[in-house]
Amino acid sequence: MTDHARHADLFFDRAGLDAAAVDRVLGDTLRGCDDGEIYFEYRLSEALAYDDGRLKSASYDTTQGFGLRAVAGEATGYAHGTELSQAAIERAAVAVAAVKAGHAGKWAEAPAGTNRALYAPDNPLGSLDFAAKVKLLQEIDAYARAKDARVRQVMASITGEWQVVHVRRADGRHVTDVRPLVRLNVSVVAAEGERMETGSHGVGGRESYEAFVRPERWRAQVDEALRQAGVNLGSVPAPAGAMTVVLGPGWPGILLHEAIGHGLEGDFNRKKTSAFSGLLGQRVAAPGVTVVDDGTLPGRRGSLTVDDEGTPTSATTLIEDGILVGYLQDRQNARLMGMRPTGNGRRESFAHVPLPRMTNTYMAAGGRDPAEIRAGVKKGLYAVNFGGGQVDITSGKFVFSAQEAYLIEDGRIGPAVKGASLIGHGPEVLTRVKAVGNDMRLDPGIGTCGKAGQGVPVGVGQPTLLIDGLTVGGTG
Repeated sequence: MTDHARHADLFFDRAGLDAAAVDRVLGDTLRGCDDGEIYFEYRLSEALAYDDGRLKSASYDTTQGFGLRAVAGEATGYAHGTELSQAAIERAAVAVAAVKAGHAGKWAEAPAGTNRALYAPDNPLGSLDFAAKVKLLQEIDAYARAKDARVRQVMASITGEWQVVHVRRADGRHVTDVRPLVRLNVSVVAAEGERMETGSHGVGGRESYEAFVRPERWRAQVDEALRQAGVNLGSVPAPAGAMTVVLGPGWPGILLHEAIGHGLEGDFNRKKTSAFSGLLGQRVAAPGVTVVDDGTLPGRRGSLTVDDEGTPTSATTLIEDGILVGYLQDRQNARLMGMRPTGNGRRESFAHVPLPRMTNTYMAAGGRDPAEIRAGVKKGLYAVNFGGGQVDITSGKFVFSAQEAYLIEDGRIGPAVKGASLIGHGPEVLTRVKAVGNDMRLDPGIGTCGKAGQGVPVGVGQPTLLIDGLTVGGTG
C-alpha cells in the first residue's frame, strides 16, 4: 500500500465510511451537473510563541471534515460538515442538488494524473517533541540578547501543520495529497537612547521541523532580525514624490503578487473586473518582463502536488517578454472561459469553495547586474523589504509600505529611510520597468495570501528591478 493510499484510510476505514457508498451518492448528486467533487480533509496544527523570556502561548488542534460541491453553469452549490458519516454526506447531497434544477450539463473532463511528489509526507508535528520546541525558542531568545546589548524584547514562534486531503469525483477518479508545512519567525525590539525599533525575519516551507531548527538555520533568522532592527535605528524620515525606485530581489515580489498577480486570476477576468480583462495577446509590460506562477517547486511554501480540485499544479507563464499570455485557472472558470485548468483551484479548508489562487508567483531573471542597475541611479529609493499593503483589483491601484529602504544618491546606497510607501497602478508599473536584474530570488517561505475571506500559503519572488517614475509617500 502506498503512503497516500494509507493516508486516505483516515476518511474511510478510520471513520467507518464505505467508499463505494460515497461514490454512489456523489454520482447521483452530480448527474446533470458540469462539475463537482467531494473533498475530505484531516489537519493537525500547532503553534508555540515565546515572548520576552517566557512561553506566551502553545496550541494544538485537530480538524477534519468534508465539502461537497455541485457546479452547474456559473452556479455552485456547496455544503460542508465536520461529521464524517454516510448520513452527513447524504444530507449535504440534498442541499447542493438544488443548484442543477433544470440543468443538463456536459460533465467536465477529468484532471490528468498527479505530479511527482513535491514534498515528503512526513508529519512535522511528530518529529520534535514539546520540550525540544520550547528549548529552541529559549535558545533563540538567549542568542539574540547575547549578540546585541540593544535588544529589549525578543519574540519567537514556530508553527507546524500536517494536512491530508482526498478528492473524489463522480467519474471514479480520486487523488490523495499529504502536505507538511512549517514556519519559524523571529522579531526583536532594539533601543538606542529613547528610540526603539523592530526587526523581524522568518523562514518556512513544506518540510519537517528538522529543516529549520538546525542552529545555523535559526541563528540566520535571528541575525537578520537584529540587522533590520539596527538599520531602522539609524534611519531618517523618507522623502516623498515621484522618483526612480529600485526593488531588491526576493520578498519585494509581494508587490508583484498583490498589484499584478491577483489581476491575472481567472474569476476576475471572466467577470471583467480586472485591469487585465480582455488583454490576452497584448503588451501589458515592458520588454524583458516575464511573470510565472509555479506550483511545482519542491518544498516551497506555495507548492502543491495537486490543487484542491485534484488537478496537478503547473508552471504557468502569465506574461512573456511583456505580452499577456495566460491567466490562473480553477476548473469552473477555465470551463466558462474555454481554457484549460492550470492547477490553481485552492481553498483554505473543507469549509470553503475552491477559487483560482496563486501558488509561487515570480518575475523571471533578466540580464543586468544588480550593482550596475543601482549605480546608474542618480537619485532614488532602494526598497529591499516590504510590510503590508492594499490593492484594488478592479482599478489596479496599490499602496505598499517599505519595511526596509535606502536613499540612492549618485549611484551609491545612502542612509536608511523610515516611513516610505510606494503608490501606483499595477499594470502601469509593469510598463515602467527599465531594467531587470540577473539575481531572481524567492522569498524565505513566509507568505500567506488572502482572498474572499480565505487564507492560503504562497510564495513570491523577483530579481532586482528598476522602475522609473514611481510615486513614493514619505514622512520627511
